[in-house]
Amino acid sequence: MDAVTRAYRRRWWALGVLGLVLIAIAMDGLILNVALPTLVRDLHASASQLQWIVDAYALAFAGLLLSAGSLGDRFGRKLILNAGLTIFVTASVASAFAGSAGMLIGTRAAMGAGAALIMPSTLSIITHTFPAKERGRAVGIWAGLSGFGIILGPTVGGLLLDNFWWGSVFLINAPIVAVALLGTRLFVPESRDPDATPLDLAGALLSAAGLLALVYGIIEVPGRGWADALTLGSFSGAAVLLWLFAAWELRSAHPLLNLRFFRNPRFSAASIALTLVFFGLNGALFLLTQYMQFVRSYSPLQAGIRLLPILTVLAAAPLSALAVEKAGTKVVVGAGLLLDALGLGMASTVSPGTGYGPLAAALAVIGIGQGLAMAPAVVSIMGSLPRAKLGVGSAMNSTTQMVGGALGVAVIGSALSSAYTSSIGPALSGLPASAAAAARDSVGAATEVAARLGPAGRALLTAAQSAFVNGMDTAMLVAIGAAVAGALVALLFLPSRPAQLAEAGPQPPAVPLGPEPPVASLDPEPPVASLDPEPPAAQPGPESPAASVGPGPTAAR
Repeated sequence: MDAVTRAYRRRWWALGVLGLVLIAIAMDGLILNVALPTLVRDLHASASQLQWIVDAYALAFAGLLLSAGSLGDRFGRKLILNAGLTIFVTASVASAFAGSAGMLIGTRAAMGAGAALIMPSTLSIITHTFPAKERGRAVGIWAGLSGFGIILGPTVGGLLLDNFWWGSVFLINAPIVAVALLGTRLFVPESRDPDATPLDLAGALLSAAGLLALVYGIIEVPGRGWADALTLGSFSGAAVLLWLFAAWELRSAHPLLNLRFFRNPRFSAASIALTLVFFGLNGALFLLTQYMQFVRSYSPLQAGIRLLPILTVLAAAPLSALAVEKAGTKVVVGAGLLLDALGLGMASTVSPGTGYGPLAAALAVIGIGQGLAMAPAVVSIMGSLPRAKLGVGSAMNSTTQMVGGALGVAVIGSALSSAYTSSIGPALSGLPASAAAAARDSVGAATEVAARLGPAGRALLTAAQSAFVNGMDTAMLVAIGAAVAGALVALLFLPSRPAQLAEAGPQPPAVPLGPEPPVASLDPEPPVASLDPEPPAAQPGPESPAASVGPGPTAAR
């Protein structure tokens, strides 16, 4: 059996392995949050150290994404995937047994570096392995599993902390990665750019520094505000560094990221839409997890379980390929974002006394909207690129998700804080100055102050919960606005039909690494030679039919 046939027959097994990897990475983004109070007690972590334990992962992940995608294109995507898995599991075990907050900060940064190597590899391998008629379904499953991992994090974290010590939230990665390493050996084919150019070291350093500064500034917004000197300095530094990165890439003979990709609306419009998808998703989860814990008084595990209706994304994302075949990419992405806005609007109607049913319905609608919007946008991004640049394209996709999600938490969190502070003010008269300042800061702090006051704190707790819900209603309007803006971008600028992977000519076999045989392109379609801007989708004339979805088993830091 030749390499192409073997890779084709094992493609669904490969998707299963890569999906398992993706769940572990997505889950790790939120699983730690439920363990933070325990870390204060066991590691004597300060508030600043807690923030760095969370942020070290995000900063390392964001800073290395583009470079990691480029490394996969040059040296082999499977090779970089395995390197990332090895770093990730080693750092996870070290995190589980960290003896101090400082050590945990370092191991969390290493976990972020490993995740940065893993994420671009999963999507680029899937896009390379599946033929065009199945690619939409495969990417839909990838997108659905990504959402599954995000929601699973708090639930699994709460379950582990109810039965084991805090290190278990990291140690759970070990068996998952062990299975994944075996699976990649057996089922995942190797691929790389056959005409690999020298690494753009200057571009890699500028992109890493610029993204680090940008994400750090976004992370600092909720605590410091938009006008703080450090926040403004971070954003200013990011603007300068990313401008220098763009200027360098336009002049480089071998750019890390070819900025001509942005001329293609399949790439640029889909990237904007995807950014706004994650802006709304992460912002909404930020609000709803606090609502369930501080207003509804659920434990972290109970709150995580009650987020599960959003897992309708698991069904909607794979089915989006069928919808694209019938209606086109722009309609499906636009409709998905409008459904997302509808679900967010439903969530904004809850009150302290609202039962769980309306919230569950809102989460289910949000999940459907997310699934319909996310998967076709990802397919559009990856389908606009030459096969040799899938790693960089996948890294760009992950970067838009990361930045969009971080911005969602910062902007929506700021709207919540402003509205909450305004609403809680009248209830703080008569409290000691220190208690009033703490209660004004957040609903969580107000809950602690009310508990210390005993029966006299009941009025404060009720006022804080009411103020939080009022603030959540205002903040949800920001999320709704982002979803509607994303829908407009998709409907106005995103071409209707998905493009096949652009090629520079007939695809030569991938260069083998070690004993593995080369893997050639699996697509029977003729190559598309041009990366230049395509004619606008709105031009008259018949549209070419979308690729059909072929048969096959179905299985999304």
